[in-house]
Amino acid sequence: MKKFILIGDSGHSKVIQDCIMSNGDIVIAKLDDKYSSPFKEGPFMKGPISFLESIITPGIEVIIAIGHNTVRKKLSIELAEKGIKFGTIIHKKAIISPSAIIGVGSVAMPGSVVNADAVIGNHVIINSNCTIEHDCIVRDYSHVSPNAVLTGNVKVGEGCHIGAGSNIIPSVIVGDWSIIGAGSTVIENISNNVTAVGSPAKEIRKKDS
Repeated sequence: MKKFILIGDSGHSKVIQDCIMSNGDIVIAKLDDKYSSPFKEGPFMKGPISFLESIITPGIEVIIAIGHNTVRKKLSIELAEKGIKFGTIIHKKAIISPSAIIGVGSVAMPGSVVNADAVIGNHVIINSNCTIEHDCIVRDYSHVSPNAVLTGNVKVGEGCHIGAGSNIIPSVIVGDWSIIGAGSTVIENISNNVTAVGSPAKEIRKKDS
C-alpha cells in the first residue's frame, strides 16, 4: 500500500484522491496555501504547502493535485529543488499499453486509454475517458480533458489544455501552452500560445509567450 500527499485541496484533488483509493492506496495529507496553519480533518492532515517538509518521510509520494497547468509547473519546479519526489497514479480502470511511457507526477483517470508507444510527460492530467492513441507525445504539464481523442502520432506541446470532447486527427502538432476549445476538431497544426476553437479548429487568440 502506497501513501500519498496531495498538493492542492479542491475539486481536482478529490478526483485524484479517488484514483489513489481505487488502487487500495491512501492519502495522508492535503496541503494548500488557503490554509494558514496545520490541522487534522478526518483521516487527513491539512495545512499550507510549507508544511510538506515537516511530514514527508521516505516512501511517501507527492502529487500536485492542481488543475491549472502553469501553477502545476511552478510548484513542481519549486518542490523538486527541495528534493521532493513525485509519484505517478494510474486508476485501476485506466487502460495503459505496456509500451506506453508515463512520467512522474502524472495521473491517468478512470476510463482513460493510452495506447502503444505513446509518451506522456511529467505532471500531465490524463482525464476521464480520454483516448491518447499510438505514438502520441504529450509534453509536461499538459491536460487532456474528458472524452478528448488524440488519434495516432499527435504531438501536444508543453502546458497545453486539450478541451473536453475535442478530436485531433493523426500527425497534427499542437504548440506549447496552447488551448484547444471543448468539442473542437483539429485538422492542422496549431501554433504556440494560442487558443483554437471550432470544427475545423481555427486560431482565434494569441497570448503572450
